[in-house]
Amino acid sequence: MSGALKDPVKVAVLGCGTVGTQVVRLLTEQADDLAWRVGAPVTLAGVYVRDTSVPRDAVVPVDALTSDADALIASADVVVEVMGGLEPARTMILKAIEAGAGVVTANKALLAAHGPELYEAADAAGVDLYYEAAVAGAIPIVRPVRESLAGDHITRILGIVNGTTNYVLDEMTTKGLAYGDVVAEAQRLGYAEADPTADVEGFDAAAKAAILASLAFHQRVALDDVHREGISTVTKDDVAAAAESGHVIKLLAIAERAADGVAVRVHPALVPLSHPLAGVHGAFNAVFIEAEAAGELMFYGQGAGGAPTASAVLGDIVSVARHRAQGGRGPLESNYADHPVLPIEAVSSRFQLRMHVVDRPGMLASIASTLGNRGVSIETVRQKRAQHENHAELVIATHRAPESDMARVLEDLTALDAVLDISSVLRIEGE
Repeated sequence: MSGALKDPVKVAVLGCGTVGTQVVRLLTEQADDLAWRVGAPVTLAGVYVRDTSVPRDAVVPVDALTSDADALIASADVVVEVMGGLEPARTMILKAIEAGAGVVTANKALLAAHGPELYEAADAAGVDLYYEAAVAGAIPIVRPVRESLAGDHITRILGIVNGTTNYVLDEMTTKGLAYGDVVAEAQRLGYAEADPTADVEGFDAAAKAAILASLAFHQRVALDDVHREGISTVTKDDVAAAAESGHVIKLLAIAERAADGVAVRVHPALVPLSHPLAGVHGAFNAVFIEAEAAGELMFYGQGAGGAPTASAVLGDIVSVARHRAQGGRGPLESNYADHPVLPIEAVSSRFQLRMHVVDRPGMLASIASTLGNRGVSIETVRQKRAQHENHAELVIATHRAPESDMARVLEDLTALDAVLDISSVLRIEGE
């Protein structure tokens, strides 16, 4: 770039937690590079915190802290929201948009709950709304789906989008540990919150699934449209049975397009060892995309943490600040489609059933007949003797079948005298 730089672009940061602190650090340390990438100096207008007396990391200038959000927003060209939660984040973002500022947010819960309101406000005001960090931390996934694949038809997304659950399941798989023990260790290491519900019960992943589905299918998908199941019921025996069949268990966010609509769901699933997602370890994230023209694409990297998430935020800041300095706007919301959002009962999956049964003549035939009567076809059966002399464990993998049919199968199986219990039912994905 040649010639003089334009007037400074002033950036306000709302929130000074782990991510906010790293955003301030990068803005300061990379000020010279950012100026040339944007075409104008990028300066810190201030950092909003509720209590300015609380000690902060030394990278955050004390004189930049303020508890007056309204005044800070009014002074900024770009407002970065990294507070989390629904309120006051929603109100502050709307105030920033009304004031004509571009907005960058990492708040997946807010976008999943109030995205349409924010998109419409930004479009009406003619300002940018960017949110790369809201879905998978440092992984660039929003921009590729929203822009790079805008000329393609995405048919399916499989995503590991929560680092905490992936860490827990990976530790259970590689070390043979129990669920509760791994969650406690994840809390000690800082991978899991004191209350891990949002992660382990799939709420975090469901919010991200709603955002990805809305982008991929060009229509609004609400959080309530996402079927959600967590990993708290996954046991060591489930993990061992998965390994015996050549699978690992992952919490997947799945968005897929069918002839009669779109389906979005989050649940634990068996992933074959041959699939790229099976090799995603620790607290890492990955998103696997299937598109008509591009084929199969994989995005992999750190899905959480202050510095990785701040990297994605800074990328958005550069884009929004460049538009402020040079003119132009980012992509608008694309929501022209109106496909029905299918309930989980309308989705078809392959299943693995693990059950304990009375080992007697005719038992297998009775169970096979029960599945067949509901139109569910068996692919494989593994039988192992249980500790009790006359009991056995059956592991049945089915061909693809509607969820509604499988629900009826489970009701019928529990009514059989030969079935002592159904230990687990897991879907098989990626085959």
